[in-house]
Amino acid sequence: MINRLKVFAFLLLPASIAGAQLGTISFPNSGKAAAQAPFIRGMLLLHSFEYADAATAFREAQTADPGFAMAYWGEALSYTHAVWNQQDVAAGRAALARLGPDGPTRRTKAGTPREQMYMDAVEQLYGEGGKAHRDTLFELAVERIVSAYPNDDEAKVFQALALLGLGQSVRNEAAYMRAGAIAEDVLRRNPNHPGAAHFVIHAFDDPDHAPLGLWAARSYSKIAANAPHAQHMTTHIFLAMGMWDDVVSQNVIAAGPNPPQWQATHYTQWLGYGYLQQGRYDEARRFLTRLRDNAGNISGTMPQGRRPSLVRLRATYLIDGERWTDSAAMWSFAPIASPMFRGTDAYARAYAAIKRGDLATGETLAREVESAITADPGVTENKPEVTRALYVQLRALLAAAHGARDSALSIIAEAARLEDALPVEFGPPVIVKPSHELAGEMLLEAGRFADAQREFTRALQLAPGRSHSLIGLARAASRANDPLVAQGAAAQLIANWHGADSALPELAEMRRLIAARR
Repeated sequence: MINRLKVFAFLLLPASIAGAQLGTISFPNSGKAAAQAPFIRGMLLLHSFEYADAATAFREAQTADPGFAMAYWGEALSYTHAVWNQQDVAAGRAALARLGPDGPTRRTKAGTPREQMYMDAVEQLYGEGGKAHRDTLFELAVERIVSAYPNDDEAKVFQALALLGLGQSVRNEAAYMRAGAIAEDVLRRNPNHPGAAHFVIHAFDDPDHAPLGLWAARSYSKIAANAPHAQHMTTHIFLAMGMWDDVVSQNVIAAGPNPPQWQATHYTQWLGYGYLQQGRYDEARRFLTRLRDNAGNISGTMPQGRRPSLVRLRATYLIDGERWTDSAAMWSFAPIASPMFRGTDAYARAYAAIKRGDLATGETLAREVESAITADPGVTENKPEVTRALYVQLRALLAAAHGARDSALSIIAEAARLEDALPVEFGPPVIVKPSHELAGEMLLEAGRFADAQREFTRALQLAPGRSHSLIGLARAASRANDPLVAQGAAAQLIANWHGADSALPELAEMRRLIAARR
């Protein structure tokens, strides 16, 4: 016990643990001195969702101090990814089992009453019942730690994370706002806390609240400079505010220091979307080709984990780049497990086919999207409501292509209603062509300029700064005799495209629109 009391004097560990800049936290504990560095490194990595590295660090702490209960607690936590609604129950229970055969036994190995409460919480997380039930019990257990130890900022940060996970990947605004307030309070006391900055961003990464998280985003990339997820995470705020230069620059860092070897991942998917919003279509094409080549043989040997990101990248390139005849539309990917991503892939190819006038191919691919709505309902990453909205969009496009304009406008309004009913998603739109944006384009073509302006305005509320919505708003407002709105949208598009491909006709069009109103 004397050694443990001596360890309690340790409060803050510098950010440069093992040469990595990950942030600074305060977490007094009863572990031996030799276990401190790997344990705190594990905590910092855990806060930045570098889960595999965190588990490794906690196992190092276990080796240094085999009886250190909190090292097993930390490893078990690394197998629950609350914000992503992921949990490896078997791995979490196995980590705890190495400490002791059951909860009561493991609790006796916790060195202090506070640590016993932390162990009680993780036991709830990996106890009996369904995931949603266990997540709720975990949040309540962490809340009890906060009540018992009101100065324990780590308990508060874990409470914020637990609140973010309560909705099982569906955004619960009340829980998110509460989590944001808790995390923000910790961040103001410890401006170098990676978890506090991270969870402020997660709480506010929607267009309505993103400005509240901007200061945390600006801080987080510096707090945890050596955590790739921290570099990417800042762009949850930047994307929600239409800050495309920052979306690109931060995801370049997150993707790693060797661009020729970049893979199709979450980070590079966001990077490709950023290029498109900047009007850098040629760069987006080169980038897409490189990721396709690095992912492996597209006809069969590409790792399954790479395919969804590549599917989304190809889809956004074709649709946001309006490259209907690009050979990328003909690439054939190996089978994809997720019905949602299969549907997204067929949707993008159908969209391009319809736009280039190949209605037969568009019809065939639309049927593939329709079949994906009800396929394999138990598969993860399956959101049939997303696939249904994609299919309805294709029906609208096909109706318009066949000259049934009124029917097309009615159908696209249905797609917009379906999309509005979806939970708020952060990141590049899962409905690759936002339905309100597409409705605006169809209304513009029909000469209903005021109605089109309303649709583009709604699209920009949901995806601020999105370039095609700005182009549409500028066109619609100009023709609806609303020059101030038209000029503002045109000016923002020009700002987005300050480094765009020089020959884009929309760029010249927006400049002419501004010049004509002077």
